Amino acid sequence: MTESHDSHTLCESADVVVLGAGPAGLVLGLLLQAAGIDCVILERASRTHVQTRARAGFLAPNTVRILDRHGLADGLHRNGHRHGTCEFRTEDGRFRLDYGSLGQGGQHHVYPQQNLVTDLLTRYLDIGGRIRFHTEALAVHDADGARPTVTTREPDGRPARWTARYVAGCDGRHGAARRSLPPGSVRHHHHDHGVTWLGLLAETPPSLDAVGYAVHGRGFAGHMARTADVTRYYLQWQRGAHADAWSEERVWDELDVRMRAADHGPLQRGRFLERAVFDLTCDVVEPLRHGSLFLAGDAASLLAPAAAKGANLAVLEAEILAEALADALTRGDAAGLDAYSDRCLAHIWRAQEFTGWMTRLLHAVPEQGRGAGGGAGSFFHAALQRSRLDSLRTSRIHQDWFAENYVGV
Repeated sequence: MTESHDSHTLCESADVVVLGAGPAGLVLGLLLQAAGIDCVILERASRTHVQTRARAGFLAPNTVRILDRHGLADGLHRNGHRHGTCEFRTEDGRFRLDYGSLGQGGQHHVYPQQNLVTDLLTRYLDIGGRIRFHTEALAVHDADGARPTVTTREPDGRPARWTARYVAGCDGRHGAARRSLPPGSVRHHHHDHGVTWLGLLAETPPSLDAVGYAVHGRGFAGHMARTADVTRYYLQWQRGAHADAWSEERVWDELDVRMRAADHGPLQRGRFLERAVFDLTCDVVEPLRHGSLFLAGDAASLLAPAAAKGANLAVLEAEILAEALADALTRGDAAGLDAYSDRCLAHIWRAQEFTGWMTRLLHAVPEQGRGAGGGAGSFFHAALQRSRLDSLRTSRIHQDWFAENYVGV
């Protein structure tokens, strides 16, 4: 580390500066480190926060193949479990899709994202990877030049500057990478699905041995197992309503109604460890490159969570970018970097299309003034929704299409 005597700004360098220690940043850092590339990860949060922030836990077959290919899957094979069934509950009854035996026969691995992040971070540190926690990236400068810089705020509050050959923005939708894109250099595509969820993490065993999707006139409800003792639930929620607008008992009662517990069996209740309200929106940045600055993970695209694609896209993009950066830095071959954006966007738009389809399949159209659960929506929408579900229940061609897209990225 050097220090500028004029500005008292700390100055450091690396061939690749990676912003963010989520799945994209950690996989990228690990693959660059394995290729002998000088890199550093800058993360504004603490190590504890990074390792404990709860996110989705469904890993697609291609994600597992990538982690296996690079020797990063020991934890998920040891502690995760395979999953290949989802159950739909509707006014016409319930039906199951064993999607692991449909389409191309792909299954998910259920492994909480915080566990995967812990595995990746531990491995990165074990092999000597550089990471700076409590270091906030403020801006990326001169990305269209030969030596971009990243200005940061150090843990003690002092300013610092990192110089690099390339910068990888894996720091999310509101991170420094996106904020630093010059006006007009990229296109921002944004879509609001008009749906809001109350996300719940419950200290209770799963109540069914499948992912549960309940389609109800009062709104969607979802059940997703996380571990033997923790289950994720979702409720379609009125936009603008606070996460604590309902008591715990009322939330459980509403879950019982929408999941049709009276018909299909009771839900095991427990205390809620977490409540969060979020709107189902999506956006895409295009292209994913500005000069020497590349975007990956949530910085590249945000998807509504209805189909659990975000972390899987992040890992895929990290592998593509790592190979391209290694080619550029070790062999002077920039072809991979030139193709990076187009390659990733093909996967992103496919994931966006299926996520949108799932969102329309599952949700009642919200109506204002009908309480925190939303309303039944229009007759037309409900009739289309019922027709889609009936086709999914009865058509093998539709089931194969669903299975292939449900696990694919």
